[in-house]
Amino acid sequence: MARGLYEARLEKDLESVRKRIRRMGRAVVIALRNATRSTLKHDSELATATVLGDLPINRLDREVDHRCHLFIAKHLPTGGHLRFISSAMRLSKTLERIGDYAETIARASLHLSQAPPAEVARDIQMLGEHAAEILEQSLAAYDQASVVDARTTGRRVGQLGGIFDQVYSHLVAAGESRDHPIEDLFSLEAICNRLERVLHQSKNICEQTIFAVTGERKEEKTFDFLFVDSRGDGASLLAANYCRRAYPDAGTFRYAGWSSISEPDPRFVEYAGSLGVDLSMDVPVSFSDVRGHIADYDIVIDLGGRLGKHLRKIPFHTTVLNWPLEDADQPEAVYQQLVHKLGDLIEILRGEDDE
Repeated sequence: MARGLYEARLEKDLESVRKRIRRMGRAVVIALRNATRSTLKHDSELATATVLGDLPINRLDREVDHRCHLFIAKHLPTGGHLRFISSAMRLSKTLERIGDYAETIARASLHLSQAPPAEVARDIQMLGEHAAEILEQSLAAYDQASVVDARTTGRRVGQLGGIFDQVYSHLVAAGESRDHPIEDLFSLEAICNRLERVLHQSKNICEQTIFAVTGERKEEKTFDFLFVDSRGDGASLLAANYCRRAYPDAGTFRYAGWSSISEPDPRFVEYAGSLGVDLSMDVPVSFSDVRGHIADYDIVIDLGGRLGKHLRKIPFHTTVLNWPLEDADQPEAVYQQLVHKLGDLIEILRGEDDE
């Protein structure tokens, strides 16, 4: 009897947290939709109401945090209950942050002197619809403790990764037309940036759902690397293959050269063989073959110092590292210069397990 009463109280306290998470989630989705609408309609009253509406969202965040701490103090939870409360505390902070994004969008819209350019307006509408829809889906997955829905929604966010490059190009085009004040363009960039951030925060909610239900932690991020040099038959080839062997879990490693060569440099093949790395079957790749897909790479490492001559514009989400090599045609010299740099880079990107 006593056990049943305790379980009823525990479930009641859990439901009080869930109820406030639902309420906060609904408020944040409404704020996001209203912020987007106020921008597209150039509606100052709606924008102002959205700014003021962030205050109740902040109070809900504090209330969720308070309820979660009370639950811990009363029930000393373990296992699934502890994971749920831990995820709820993180989720409320995520929602509070998204509420701040909505407020920023609304404030930025108040500073617009006119409605956004037509192409940029279409981008904002598209981003806003995606952001609100995916946020709703991620919250539904959390509320229903659905790992399947959380994984599906998280993958949707990944499929939208290239959108912001397109949005940015439209903003640049609007600036070059000189039809809109520079202040408006800064505000529009801030609006698009916050909508993109909502997508990433929604993915975080999906990851919290998976953790709460299964205890599975967020997977370590992987990266797509591209090494480029003059010919693609030596330094870049050695670097990519060395990383494939030394850091197989860090991501993908590819290589290219400015000019097209038919086969690997025999000196690099021989030296790599002494390290236990086989380059003999690799075919050098021309940079012209990968230029059109450069946005697919997270990290581009320029080993020849000439990327700027071959690539006019760096994609928004691509990071370029300039590592010009001395004695770039000498395999051992190349290896000695790269091995420590690569080790330091992977440690920054992936970190180390203290255990």
